[in-house]
Amino acid sequence: MHKFLEHYVLGTNIVDLTGIGQEARPMADKIIEVGLAPVEEYYGSEVTLHYPGLYAGQTDLVCLHNDLETIVDFKQSNRPKKKEWIEDYYMQIAAYAMAHDYVYGSSIRQGVIMVCTPDLYYQEFRITDHELRTWKHKFLKRLDMYYELIHDEKEKAKVNLNPEDFTK
Repeated sequence: MHKFLEHYVLGTNIVDLTGIGQEARPMADKIIEVGLAPVEEYYGSEVTLHYPGLYAGQTDLVCLHNDLETIVDFKQSNRPKKKEWIEDYYMQIAAYAMAHDYVYGSSIRQGVIMVCTPDLYYQEFRITDHELRTWKHKFLKRLDMYYELIHDEKEKAKVNLNPEDFTK
């Protein structure tokens, strides 16, 4: 599905007659028809982003969606999602927004998660402004916990070696 969407955004065409391709194409078409309809301008597809020295990743789409600079994440799912099940997706969007803003001087104000199931049920989850900022803070707390854990593990693994340990 992601490949079909990437090629759509790039204005190229892709044909995939495999079983997976035949299942993915209608899902991509549903996202194009409903989810990408409000997109006025595409800035980048499969954009590698990083916040120097802290983290990196790749977002599916950066665009102007309903007049807001937006990070978009495409998701395939076997069943519909509930908002409370996708908190990691919100943190991912927030991380990409912070990285894009830092590196490119942009002002990402919205994140949109576009979900489609094999039976072509489409869902869209949006976070904007204050809610996006809240998810940025949650992501930063998780990132801080990660680096603290890594630091603690390194401290635990420290072994004091003396030169005389190698001469005996």
